[in-house]
Amino acid sequence: MTSPAPATEVPVTLRRARLAVAAAFATQGMVFINLTTRLPDFTDKWNISDNRLTLLLLMMVLLAGAGSVLAETLAKTRDSALLLRSGLAGIAVAVPVMSLAPSFGFFMAAMAVYGLALGMVDATTNMQAVALEHRYGRPILPSFHGAWTFGGLLGASATLATSHLSLGVGAALAVVPLVVLTRPFLRRVGDPAADAPKLEIPWRPIVLVGIGMVLFYMVDTAAFTWGPLYLDHVFDNTPKGLFALAVVPYLLSSGAMRLAGDGLVARHGAVTVLRVGGVIASVALAIVVFAPAWPVAVLGFLVLGSGVGVIAPLSFSAAGRIAGGTEEDPATRQARVDAVIGRFNQFNYLGALFGSVLTGAVGNNDLRYGFAVPMVLILGILPLARAFAPRPANSHGAM
Repeated sequence: MTSPAPATEVPVTLRRARLAVAAAFATQGMVFINLTTRLPDFTDKWNISDNRLTLLLLMMVLLAGAGSVLAETLAKTRDSALLLRSGLAGIAVAVPVMSLAPSFGFFMAAMAVYGLALGMVDATTNMQAVALEHRYGRPILPSFHGAWTFGGLLGASATLATSHLSLGVGAALAVVPLVVLTRPFLRRVGDPAADAPKLEIPWRPIVLVGIGMVLFYMVDTAAFTWGPLYLDHVFDNTPKGLFALAVVPYLLSSGAMRLAGDGLVARHGAVTVLRVGGVIASVALAIVVFAPAWPVAVLGFLVLGSGVGVIAPLSFSAAGRIAGGTEEDPATRQARVDAVIGRFNQFNYLGALFGSVLTGAVGNNDLRYGFAVPMVLILGILPLARAFAPRPANSHGAM
């Protein structure tokens, strides 16, 4: 990565693109968290059992993975800015249909569209973020993931504020992605359809970092998807309007950790930060699993966010380093970044499968057992942390 450039040398177009991409991250987080914290209401409306919900989540995760693969494939010949706008448009269509669906069939179809669009947005926001980090010449990934967390807090707060209203009020969220898709995202230099450079995408070097990503999203998705249901199903006295409290403390602590992450990593190194975070996360999940009352479980979710908050941005930064190619022209470099990030993003959905599907399947009769799965598996980050240490640009191999 090039040496840091003074802030005064950052072109206005890059600053605008950075704000636009941050807004896209925030939008993704807001909509996703609002929908997941509404899951108890959706399950009540459509009488969805935990088994049926697990299958629906499996469908959505698989389609999100397909959306990410589609984005990776199309990014070889199309601008990721265009693909990001398409994904945001898909979310804008799916959200009101999910909220206002007249039948379960419509709800399920909208959930499928949302999953596909979510995958496209997830891949392309990170493509844009890593490409911008390369242009800036200094780490800025944590700020983008912090924007996602901020959006998630807005989404959870909206759920808390409107918990007494009908599900239809959620349709208003469609306005946000419609506004954000008009923003000036980073455009690839040159014509990608004409250039379409043949790229050798490194695979082996990103596997270990990708497994760390799987562990993070396993925990992250379990907290978002099953956390509100955990408070609902495990404890009889959790106030109905406070189910989102499983998510809000988690978001607050993970957001704070991301804000402090740059300094912590600079001071102690990524390896130490990740290993300490893995131990904290396992202890936090133990608090959730063995909680005697719902406030104790909420405390566990609060501690959990501080343990895993920086894994995702450190993962994408590592993938950006693997993309390399700083000696090449900007068009080829961004094409390589888009391709690597699009492929790397697949680990996200493998982790989501563990977090949403495996947690639900194991915890079918008692979600305490379901949350015991990530409690144990997150400790895998301890031996994997070494893979996140910076390496010379020429040390990776090709697929």
